[in-house]
Amino acid sequence: MSTARHHDDPVLDHARHDFPLLRADSSVSQALESLRRQDIGDRIVYFYVVDENERLVGVLPVRRLLTGDPGQRLSEIMVPHVVSVPVGATVLEACELFAMHRFLALPVVDEGRHVVGAVDISLFTDEVFDIAERQEVDDLFETIGFRISALRTASAAGAFRIRFPWLLVTIMGGTVCALLAGAFQATLAESLVLAFFLTLVLGLGESVAAQSIALTIQALHGGRPTLGWYARALRRELATGLLLGVGCGTLVAALVALWEVRVALAVGSSVALSLAGASLLGLTVPSVLHALRLDPKVAGGPIALAMADILTVLLYLAAGTLLIGGT
Repeated sequence: MSTARHHDDPVLDHARHDFPLLRADSSVSQALESLRRQDIGDRIVYFYVVDENERLVGVLPVRRLLTGDPGQRLSEIMVPHVVSVPVGATVLEACELFAMHRFLALPVVDEGRHVVGAVDISLFTDEVFDIAERQEVDDLFETIGFRISALRTASAAGAFRIRFPWLLVTIMGGTVCALLAGAFQATLAESLVLAFFLTLVLGLGESVAAQSIALTIQALHGGRPTLGWYARALRRELATGLLLGVGCGTLVAALVALWEVRVALAVGSSVALSLAGASLLGLTVPSVLHALRLDPKVAGGPIALAMADILTVLLYLAAGTLLIGGT
């Protein structure tokens, strides 16, 4: 199937209906016996569990059902939090859910949480693949993500709607930086050299943040970030940021010293701190956006760079005020 040709179709037009529903109060043995009497199709990887009112209450992977104790209730072994596709969704919206959550199938539900269909990954690909081959499945999800990006940017108006709101963050960040500069105008008036190097320091902060963003987004391709992963990445990025900050700060301070020695310490120290902060922002912002199911590729840059600019200006001018003078 070509997703590009059908992305505006109602997802229900492409949903499958040859799937069984299992009762949450059934035992594993009762569920297996029920399945033996039904036509369950040829590509079932999840079973959907409903309550006495036929409302969706859980999802049950096939492996969990087959390895469950015969006397266990399905409500004990099912996964209660189910990602589902609303009945009014389009194929493109379902495609986004697949790429975001990386499941092999999703139920389609109505307003009352009744299952009216199911869509699996074959909706978006004509390729035959072995689900045991994890790399093939991961590659497939990445391909779906690329298709979403292509569809989303096909229209100039559509691209504007997606990207413009995040650029407002850049405008807000620039406004805050301007207000900070105004608050520290006495410091800037005290040392014109400090004003000369502000653009350079801002550029360094943005460059380091952009590097961290790119590396973080690449690392997030494998799935949602965990606290353990974030803690390890935070330690690594903090160490890297400090090394970059000390290296760049020393070099910039040496350059500033050619003009005014007393300003060099303020510039060098603020560069060291702001680059460490920019590294952490470049890691944290995309990670949080990814965890919130927002696209870090579109939103991460403007948010992280705006925050890095604000942090850089604040540290730079505060260090100048502390070490040079002016209020």
